[in-house]
Amino acid sequence: MVANPEEPRVRLPQLKLDELLEELQARINAARNAQDRVHSLLEAVLSVGRELDLEQVLHSIVEAAAALVDAEYAALGVIGPDGRRLSAFHTVGVTGEQIAVIGPFPEGHGILGELIRHPHPLRLGKISEHPASYGFPPGHPPMSSFLGVPIRVRDQVFGNLYLTEKRGGAEFDEEDESVLSTLAVAAGVAIDNARLYEDSRLRERWLRANAEIGHSLMSGSDRADALSLIAERAREISGSALAAVALPMENTKSLNVEIAVGVDAEAHRGLVLPLHESLMGLAYAAAAPVTSDDVVHDPRITPDPPRFDGLGPAAAVPIGTGADGARGVVLVAREEGRPVFLRKETEMLQGFAAQAAIAMELAERRQDAQQIALLEDRDRIARDLHDLAIQRLFATGMTLQSAGRFIEHPEASERVLRAVDDLDETIKIIRSTIFGLRSRTGTAGSGLRARVVHAVGEAAPVLGFAPSVRMEGLVDTDVPAGIADDVVAVLTEALTNIARHAHADRAQVALTTDGREVCLRVSDSGVGIAPGGRRSGLRNMAERAEKLGGGLALTSPEEGGATLQWRVPLPAG
Repeated sequence: MVANPEEPRVRLPQLKLDELLEELQARINAARNAQDRVHSLLEAVLSVGRELDLEQVLHSIVEAAAALVDAEYAALGVIGPDGRRLSAFHTVGVTGEQIAVIGPFPEGHGILGELIRHPHPLRLGKISEHPASYGFPPGHPPMSSFLGVPIRVRDQVFGNLYLTEKRGGAEFDEEDESVLSTLAVAAGVAIDNARLYEDSRLRERWLRANAEIGHSLMSGSDRADALSLIAERAREISGSALAAVALPMENTKSLNVEIAVGVDAEAHRGLVLPLHESLMGLAYAAAAPVTSDDVVHDPRITPDPPRFDGLGPAAAVPIGTGADGARGVVLVAREEGRPVFLRKETEMLQGFAAQAAIAMELAERRQDAQQIALLEDRDRIARDLHDLAIQRLFATGMTLQSAGRFIEHPEASERVLRAVDDLDETIKIIRSTIFGLRSRTGTAGSGLRARVVHAVGEAAPVLGFAPSVRMEGLVDTDVPAGIADDVVAVLTEALTNIARHAHADRAQVALTTDGREVCLRVSDSGVGIAPGGRRSGLRNMAERAEKLGGGLALTSPEEGGATLQWRVPLPAG
């Protein structure tokens, strides 16, 4: 049947169909946008998870967050160990010039602190309307809309993501919050992986350092070289500005800082530290790590002498904690403003120190075995000299003495008698050598170092304070016993003078030797040298120095007090 063109057409609801098509197109576009956003989220997750360097991971997270929700500004705040403040801040969208104008990064107050206190997603149309908001510092770019989500690493809140100013003037919506929360989950995994990787690399560095120290000690290196290596590696691996190693002094309740490297190392080297007024002493006494967030203002540490200028966080760990107690202490200190030492860091440092203690123990046992072998060899030589050489010489002397009676020529007889006398002298020399081979070193704790610390300790109650002590050089080895007696006598006299006349509240004692001379320096913060006062004590000290070819100098610095310097040359060889 053919339709008649004259008949009227059936009219469709054109307007409704257009609306349906537009709605369908809008849904298709929304689906495409959602697909693109999912792809972008997947790409962001892959990008973040690809990094292993923690700093790079954090920067990648901030960049990905800003791109995913189309925010003009983004930041990631890392929560510090106290759980209340931000210890690090990573930003996107703010230039270096703007940061310099704004000033220090935020610590976690206002809206940022709200997210720290309540770690749940927070979405605001206008920041200023929230009760916790109290404005921005001068020079800060204007910000209105806000979206923040926490980043969790396992069961701990690591930090927070902060997004502001959605482009186009729109507000952040639920979909933005969902996308950002998903990214935060992936970021937590990436951060955890980066931290584990960082920890493994750090442990590897500590292990390599232990192997290096063990090889150095077992190959016969000098103890001072080994201690220097311990300090250097501890400073490098812990990211510190200063490292020091102190060992206990015999028969005293003190530590001697034998090695110091880094910032102001000279201020630490040679210091004698009390056990309960220094970070190293506390670690040694407790046989456990001791940390300080601010070593300059820590009330547990004596400020005198000044030695931590410009430094902040510090940690001290004992070297070994076996049955015989700690063998020493390692101290590391970072610059002011650097992160405090975390528990895992002190644990790694303590493990390093424990391994170093084992290496030191093995090296000492090896030296003891060598010393025993040396002493046994000396005993054998002494026996051989006594049993063989002396007996033969004695027999030869007896033979010559007997033969002398049969010599009639006077000069020949006289020469034989002189030969007998020479043999007697030779026997005496050999016997003296045997005595020297069989002799042992002096008693422990009788060295000059211990005597100086003892003298200072005895003077402390009279002074009303404990003077600081510093000793450098081979004090026990290079200074002979006679000169050591004079050093102790002069030190005692100097401290007595301070107690009687100086009215001081601080004093410093420094004993140094370079192998050619010994120098004792005693200074105080008192009233200085009184004119016309009694000088008998000073005269006695000067006479002691002059008798040994040295001298005494007494000065009054501009800042007040007095400084006594007593120095004498040491005998050669």
